[in-house]
This record gives sequence, C-alpha cells and structure tokens, in this order.
Amino acid sequence: MTELFNAAEYLTDRRVLAGDADRVAVHHPRGTLTYTELADEVRRVAAGLVAIGVRPEERVLMCMVDDVELFTAILATMYVGAVAVPSSTMLTGSELGVLVADSRARVLLGSPEFADAVHTAAAGAPDLRHVVLTGDTGPDPAALGPNVTSLTWQGLLDAGAAAPVGAPYPTWDESPALWLYTSGTTGKPKGAMHRHDDIRVVAETYGRQVLGIEPTDVCLSVAKLFFAYGIGNSMFFPLAVGASAVLEPSRPSPALFARRVREHGVTLFFAVPSFWGPLIAADDETVDPAAFATVRRGVSAGETLPARMFHGVRDRFGFEVLDGIGSTEALHIFISNVPGKVVPGSSGYPVPGYRVELRRTDGTVIDGSGESGMLFVAGASLCTGYWCRTDVNRAVFHGEWMRTGDQYVRNDDGSYTCLGRADDVLKVGGIWVSPSEVEARILEHPGVSEAVVVGVPDEDGLDKPIAYVVPRPGVTIDPDEVVAFCRAGLAAFKRPRAVVTVDELPKTATGKVQRYRLRERASAPAAPPATV
Repeated sequence: MTELFNAAEYLTDRRVLAGDADRVAVHHPRGTLTYTELADEVRRVAAGLVAIGVRPEERVLMCMVDDVELFTAILATMYVGAVAVPSSTMLTGSELGVLVADSRARVLLGSPEFADAVHTAAAGAPDLRHVVLTGDTGPDPAALGPNVTSLTWQGLLDAGAAAPVGAPYPTWDESPALWLYTSGTTGKPKGAMHRHDDIRVVAETYGRQVLGIEPTDVCLSVAKLFFAYGIGNSMFFPLAVGASAVLEPSRPSPALFARRVREHGVTLFFAVPSFWGPLIAADDETVDPAAFATVRRGVSAGETLPARMFHGVRDRFGFEVLDGIGSTEALHIFISNVPGKVVPGSSGYPVPGYRVELRRTDGTVIDGSGESGMLFVAGASLCTGYWCRTDVNRAVFHGEWMRTGDQYVRNDDGSYTCLGRADDVLKVGGIWVSPSEVEARILEHPGVSEAVVVGVPDEDGLDKPIAYVVPRPGVTIDPDEVVAFCRAGLAAFKRPRAVVTVDELPKTATGKVQRYRLRERASAPAAPPATV
C-alpha cells in the first residue's frame, strides 16, 4: 500500500521541524543557506515552476553547474510533484536535445556556461515551452522558436511571487521523483526512473548504516549532482540527517578540492579513482596533506579503486577510503567496504537492504567463493525501469533482480571483487583475464598515475591486452620496462602486449574511463606495434 511521502519535504521541511533550522545545510560559492533558508528558497523556486505551468509528474530537465540554483531546482521540482531530470553538463547541444525530446520536458533550466547547448537543444524539442537561464541574461528568444518563453532565474522567481507554495504536493512514496540518464557512451541514453521512496532508501541504507553520516558532518563530492553517486553524496545523505554539503561548480582538481576541504572542514570526502590517483601523485606544494586533517572518511565509486590508491590515501592523508559499486539504476552504492574492515582492491560486502547473486551464463546461481559470474542485485532503491525502453527493460530487469553487466567473484571472506564489465573481460590464449587485475599491477609501478587495459583483436581475431598509462608528473615511461614489471608480478600471458603513454584518459562526465574509445584507438591503423 502506498503512503503519502515527498522526498523534498523529507530533506528540507522535516529537518526544520526536527530542530535543524539554524544549521548550515549548504555551502555554495556565494555563501551559505541554513535549513530554514534552504526550505524557503525551495518553496520560492517551486512557486515559480507552478506559475509557468509545471504540473505533477511532468519532467523538468536541468543542464546546470553545481550551485545553489541547481540544488534548489531539483528539490523544488520534487516538492511540486514533478520529476527532476538533472543532465550531464558535458553533453553537446544535439546530445542534450535528445534528452529534452526523449523526456518530453516542457521546461529546461540552464546555466549561462551552457547557453549554446541549451539553445541548440531547445530548437529540436517540440514539447518545450519554457527555457530559463540563471544569471542576468535570459535565453535568446530568437533561438527558441515561437512557442518557447525565455526567462531569467529572477524572472522565474518573480513569476511565482504572487502565488507562494506553502506545502509540498501530496506525492506517494511510489510517485516518480527523479530521472537520471545513463551516460550513453555506447548506445542511446536511457532514463532510469526513480520514486520518491528510493531517495529515503539510499539515505537510510548506505548513508546511515555504511557511511555512518551524522549531523556534524560536512560533505564534499568530486562527482556532480547530475550523477547518481554525486546527488547522494551532496544532497540525499547530508540533508537526510541535518548535515552540511559543499557545492563546487568548477572542474575538480587536487589543489582546488584540497582548498575546499580545508576551508569548510570537510569530514566526508567523495571521489572516484580518476581523482584519487592524481591526488596521491600531487606533490606537497600542490596538495598539503594537512588540508585533509578533518576528513574522517573517504568514499570511492564509479570504477574499482586499486589497492595502491587505498594504501596511498591512508598512508599520506590518514583516512580510509571505502570503495564500493553502485549504479544509476540502484541510485547509489549497494556493495561497499565498511569502516575498519576494508579489503583493498575489492568492492566490499552487500549493503544492508540489498541482496546480490552471481550467476553463470546458463542462469544458475553460484554458491560459494572462487567462481566468477554475472552480478545481479535486488533492493528497494532499484529504479522502476527505463523510460520507453521495453526491450532493454526485459533484458536488464528480472523480477526483483537487476543484471548489472559486471563480472564479479566472491572471496573467501565474503567480500566481492570486480573483474570488469562483461564486455571488458578478455580471453587471452584461451584463458580469461581481468583488465582490473592487470591495471592493479601496472598501478603499483612508481611512475604510473593512471592505467587502463583494453583488449584488441590481432590479425587472427584473438584478444591482445593493450595498456594506456598516464605517467606521474615529470616521469617518462619506458614501455618495455612496464611490460617487464608486469611479467614480474603476473602470469606471463596477462602482460600487456603494448604500453601507450597518454596525457589523459578519455572519460565520461562522471569520471568513468571510456574504454570503447581506447579500443577504437588501439584498433586504428596507426596503433602502436605490440611489445612482446
């Protein structure tokens, strides 16, 4: 049976009533908002959305930097019973237009930094009726078409001033609240549809029981709000308990985030492996280890955190990083290491409230440890499915279970280790090889900051591992020496057949490496010759 429940009220008004009215909810580039101020601002934005015609269960799409406008827009949209759709800020205008048209959004909110993309997207969205830009200058009416109204952010707020919103829309726990589009790096983007209750579920499972978040915590996330991982870190977890979030709209760098950690006394720091590596590699002049003195816990997700990075952070900065695996479809992390019981290089243990299974290709469930299989997960925060993707839904969702697409193995201690995406695991010389295992060895090399291994078919159609590495600052990589280093620590057949030095790895907006781009590069005619 459904119950009345509104996630935005749960994260704002509930905290005011609980006695957190004067506590700082959000630190943003221009100041702070207490919980009272945040609740008031959410209602102002909510009134503006209602004034321009936003109705319950309609989608409101957002292409905005991580600042107070996006933060309040997400909450306000859910507050009025509509569906918040924060989108990647790295999309081109045509890519953004695909999401606007696919979601049938009638309102598009943007930041001036992405005005060109917003204008392009608006031109191809037949259902769109209003486009709002933050800042002093609204969208160019001439670029929007005759049926679309141009507004500034202040204009949106002014539109709602005559009819304030005093209470949240009476949504149910099962009502739609949030859509998050998958990155779409290898196919058409899919909108994972989440209920209001999913937000409460992740806050009360991972947030409380694994992270152990408390009202005194201050959260800072490298992952942005449009990412499932980031919105949990910066919104769901802190607001659920009366803690504080730090919003940083700029592109993350070790030096910048070290300053933000010190400035705000951050206690919970969330990042991804592609950030932890450069952070460890930065010298003391760039990143003072003392800046992280207040951090009591780190978190990593997105891709497997190599053991070297776990030890590097702990030894240099003095705190543990809890690595885990989550997904857009599950809204946040469902397998995680736990404080004081970290198994470096693994994803840890199932989060309370979730069940996991490993299945063979014939669908049978693997009991015990040591045998690898496809990871399936079941839990209350799983999305209700993908918007208008029937064939994909039938392939991914099996009753209460979801096929993650990840190959895993259960260890003797009950922890789970990722072997890579099913499409990424290599068969070299007739033997299965996990790219993550080879990457972990390469990352033990003192001159390597980041590493990715992909498989490329040779002239006989057999997989050959190719390693792409980012050197530490000031280091020149000798490919033959890296191959020899791998030989010394791995079975010979697992060694990379070539090592290619690059300045940076291609990544999605959420920090995941785009392996398909590296495979395309390695398969090109100008690909480097193999190193035996």
